[in-house]
Amino acid sequence: MPAPATPALSLLRPEVLARLSTLELVARSAVEGYFQGMHRSPRFGFSQEFAEYKAYAEGDDPRFVDWNVYARTDRTYIRRYIGETNTRLMIALDTSASMGFASPGAISKLRYAKFVAASLAYMALQQHDPVGLIAFDSRIRSYRPASSRSGSLTAILHALDALQPGSETDLSESLRQLREHCQRRGLVAVISDLYCDPEALTRAVAPLAWRGHDIMILQVLDRAELEPTWQESVLLEDVESGRQLEVSPDYLRTTYRERITAHLARVKKVAAGVGADHALLVTDEPLDQALRRYLLFRQRSR
Repeated sequence: MPAPATPALSLLRPEVLARLSTLELVARSAVEGYFQGMHRSPRFGFSQEFAEYKAYAEGDDPRFVDWNVYARTDRTYIRRYIGETNTRLMIALDTSASMGFASPGAISKLRYAKFVAASLAYMALQQHDPVGLIAFDSRIRSYRPASSRSGSLTAILHALDALQPGSETDLSESLRQLREHCQRRGLVAVISDLYCDPEALTRAVAPLAWRGHDIMILQVLDRAELEPTWQESVLLEDVESGRQLEVSPDYLRTTYRERITAHLARVKKVAAGVGADHALLVTDEPLDQALRRYLLFRQRSR
């Protein structure tokens, strides 16, 4: 069972967030609840102390252009401050059919993943980090390039709102297409239930790591997928392939749990093998682990 949350961290619980009317409210509540629980300011890592000038590049926020410098030099520079980073965050969100699963009383894996994606985007843009989104199943379903310009958060949240469970997963092909859009180094956050061969995960993320990207893999599962509690034989259907399998309670208590445990261990080992960080997120638990992972990567990139 999930551990009880502190009063502040209870704001990150999915059943609380699910009652909010928009993804923007979800993201703001989750991020601010996280910082309240950690007794830290929501402006973590940001300072108004000037550090340096940086040549303006596509995706940078034009609000930070120093127009005085432009008037003198005819060149466009932005001001950077102590605590700022140049961490470009690309969120790669799995929208395959299996992500639509939800056990009774829980939110679906896809909805939970949207909460995570929205919260990461909100947190990153609060730090002026460019954020992009790519949603995929067997192919790319939605793409927004990384940007920190005004309106970026609204655009990403609208794109997330429109996503629905699709077809089967093709992680390798989808992330191959992602590489074509990620020429500049940054952080790639893959959010998926990872119902794929772990070796396919290697083929998908290793080329990103070779190009210098940091990889954060957030595996989203339902509690029932980890700890099934059926007391009688059930007929299970793979929502992506349509294949059916009748399983007994004895199988669920023994062989199934052994296999899911082995699968998770292999995924974690594969992720470590390509220098990626792996975290298991369960849809009945608060979002703080995902937010903590992002902050750790952001600190590492300084």
